[in-house]
Amino acid sequence: MPYESEIRVGLAGYGTAGAFFHAPLIAATPGLRLNAVVTRDPERTDRVRHAHPGVEVVASAGELVGRCDLVVIASPNRTHVPLARAALEAGLPVVVDKPLAGTAAEARDLVRLAAERGLMLTVFQNRRWDGDFLTIRRLLPELGTIHRLESRFERWRPVPKGGWRELGGPDEIGGVLYDLGSHLVDQALQLLGPVSTVYAETDVRRPGVRSDDDAFVALTHADGGRSHLWMSAVAGRLGPRFRVLGSRSAYVKWGLDPQEDRLRANERPGVQTTPDEKPAGTGPNRGGWGVEPPDRWGELGVEGDSRTVPTEPGAYQEFYAGVVACLRDGAPPPVDPRDAVESLTVLEAARRSEATRSTVVLEIRQYSPPCS
Repeated sequence: MPYESEIRVGLAGYGTAGAFFHAPLIAATPGLRLNAVVTRDPERTDRVRHAHPGVEVVASAGELVGRCDLVVIASPNRTHVPLARAALEAGLPVVVDKPLAGTAAEARDLVRLAAERGLMLTVFQNRRWDGDFLTIRRLLPELGTIHRLESRFERWRPVPKGGWRELGGPDEIGGVLYDLGSHLVDQALQLLGPVSTVYAETDVRRPGVRSDDDAFVALTHADGGRSHLWMSAVAGRLGPRFRVLGSRSAYVKWGLDPQEDRLRANERPGVQTTPDEKPAGTGPNRGGWGVEPPDRWGELGVEGDSRTVPTEPGAYQEFYAGVVACLRDGAPPPVDPRDAVESLTVLEAARRSEATRSTVVLEIRQYSPPCS
């Protein structure tokens, strides 16, 4: 279906993901227009109308049909599969927040349905556009073969915030393994390729919490590289965000990408924040968006011989620019949904590893590049 005018977007869900990530990025993307938001909550309804004047608020995802050309699903994880399936069956392309599904089998069924209908299905793996991750990709020639990837997404939240991610049971698909782990596993697969074995430890550390809030996953990749991934809500002292050990050099980076904090502060890509901000590195930069100050840059080198290297500007806006290119020009989706199937295969193996206290061996699957 050609899109000669703006693509109307229907957003299902206006919690953290919908309000702070999807809605502002959609609003900042040329070619997209946020047209309708699904929420029944009066307070969230007021927030939608304040932040996005003129956007219609509806009570159910079914009401998006006829009001949009693209459905974005940012509702609780347990709803991702049924809402995505309904949208695809209604003939609408779909963006789904991570995780795409609770199981690889469910995700595979959605991928199959989208292919049968000739519709775009993609997954919001925005951390592929974190500045530090883009920096690692830029530095690959200097790093050489990556022997070990250490990646952390840690927080200190001794008092639970509440909500389904922490207080819900297994059916909610909450916990840090599926929440933060969806990002870390995806990044590891992007850098080191398919996984052959998975070992995991998950725990519930805080009283009253029902989903894992502290986890560690060790992956052995098919080429022999290893990934060690930490995700936690109870880390009183944070480790480095990345430590990448290669055959030629190493890269160490502390601190999280600044884009989430900027989005939560109601900033958007394309808006200059301070006049003296300069682009760091060589990646995409729009008006200082995603730029990290020099005192947060990482170090590249070996013991006794290292240097500070600029962090690439983060670029979450590139995800939705890729959605527009896919729908208008037939470009590949910004994230191949089959990548989500592979990530969920690893996350399911991590669950089995924890349950059996053993290392899980995976069959290596190869697949062709994304279809245009």
